[in-house]
Amino acid sequence: MPSMSRRALLRTVAAGGAAVAVPGLLTGCSTAPDDGDVSNAGKKLAAWPAGTAAAGPRPDLAPTAAGVQAGYLTYPADLTTSVGRTPGDGSTVRVMSVTFGTPPKGASQNRYWRAVEKALGVTIEFTVIPQADYQKKMATVMAGDPGSLPDILNVFSGFTLPREAQFVQRRAEDLTPYLSGEAVRDYPNLAGLPTDAWRDMGRIGGRIYGIPLERPLPGSTLWLNQGLFTDAGMKAGWTSEDFAAVAEKGTHGRTYALGAAAGSLFGNAVHAAAHNAPNGWAVDRKGAFHTAYTDERYKASVAYQAALRKNGSYYPDATSVSSADLGTLFLNGTVGSLQDGFGAYQTRYPDSKGLLTPAAALPYSVDGTPGGIVAARRSFGYTILKRAKKERIEMLLRLLDYLAAPFGTKEWELGHYGLEGVHFTRGKDGSPEATRLGEVENVTNLPFRYLAEGPQVLFVPGIPDAVRALHDWQTEVVPVAVRNASYGLKSTTEAAQGTTLKALMDDTVTAVIAGRASMSDYDTAVTGWRARGGDRMAEEFAREYAANI
Repeated sequence: MPSMSRRALLRTVAAGGAAVAVPGLLTGCSTAPDDGDVSNAGKKLAAWPAGTAAAGPRPDLAPTAAGVQAGYLTYPADLTTSVGRTPGDGSTVRVMSVTFGTPPKGASQNRYWRAVEKALGVTIEFTVIPQADYQKKMATVMAGDPGSLPDILNVFSGFTLPREAQFVQRRAEDLTPYLSGEAVRDYPNLAGLPTDAWRDMGRIGGRIYGIPLERPLPGSTLWLNQGLFTDAGMKAGWTSEDFAAVAEKGTHGRTYALGAAAGSLFGNAVHAAAHNAPNGWAVDRKGAFHTAYTDERYKASVAYQAALRKNGSYYPDATSVSSADLGTLFLNGTVGSLQDGFGAYQTRYPDSKGLLTPAAALPYSVDGTPGGIVAARRSFGYTILKRAKKERIEMLLRLLDYLAAPFGTKEWELGHYGLEGVHFTRGKDGSPEATRLGEVENVTNLPFRYLAEGPQVLFVPGIPDAVRALHDWQTEVVPVAVRNASYGLKSTTEAAQGTTLKALMDDTVTAVIAGRASMSDYDTAVTGWRARGGDRMAEEFAREYAANI
């Protein structure tokens, strides 16, 4: 059977994001007990940056204010320029970021690295940390000498770092004077980032300390092998009963309709949203916060998945297979579906070409109620700056403004593809196609995109039908996206104990679906979760929410 290349695996993980397992509680960070108050409650709140969409080519498929992305069927023929002058001052800038790729060649041997340096007008000392090592490295950085902090630091949202907000407040530059309200106009590309991304990043102590890495509204998505599911009876407007019947029919021999990876709770996020359960946290009209764990719809989703597992529809090793290996099983036909971030479409379609046709699943209805989809945190992470003089901060912001150039600009193309004729050539439709060197020297292995990036758009080089299908899908499901009400809010208890408490419930949900525990065990775990900090989190989020509305 066809297999997936290592490069394809790395690109899939980088684009999808949601399938990355969250590591255990970080323990190596020691911060002072007298850190400042990071809560926004009772503070004067800095105004969000006055967003203005940056100029770019007109899309073929229009975006909506609700969150449907702009779609481009072909690559823009005439690229524009979004930055009028070289932003740097010739100095050396130290940066650090997570990467989902392989360690890059050094700057002296890396033409992509040198090309971006030249465009920015600075020398970049780039510390690239593999995802598996990032949390440990962050512990060292957070506990280290303030003088050793990189000038630009990516804070990846895939981890819960204890006292993260306190660290940022104490060590990073307060960017409020530079970005709040109309001040952001000095950085037009940063001004082009949507307000939802800033809100989901959140304030700290009422102030703005970071620049968000914007992501589309759809989050965890069930990606289907369209042919397999169609042959098994998939239809528009399907119900939970229909879904179960299709999954059972699509499972035969060594083919399993439902795939899942270790740490994914058997893809629970998608099923919980279809049951219209809260996405982590919900807030009622009185401002009270309620966890999904106590919601009967969430419990029903867990019981539903347990039934799917019991009838054999899930891949047998769903609790142990890695996300990367699951991607291979999807491509070679062993599994007919998997849960991944929506952004995985950027690699899912190219990697599937000639093997199968991917499709984002529409949610099924439950007891006559249309299902929802998972709304993602609109900020994949955020970038902070080391404290420095005003002139230095302004220069660093100009660098990030360059990297945040929108799709269809020369700056975006350089950052994402490198040099034409060196790292890419043009396809028949004008789309960049990586050269052999471009497969090694690229934005995956040297992730400038995780320092700053323009608003995401729908585009798949050479596959316009994929863009049309995804735009149609978003148009249908964005109105039923279920948002986590805690995004952008601060909770002291969540920061200190959230990872441990989440692991308790994740393990329990996995055990119930796998058939190793009962729903009564689930109820016992919820009681413990609430007593050990869950109820305090609800109270803290409610106070934060009241301060931010």
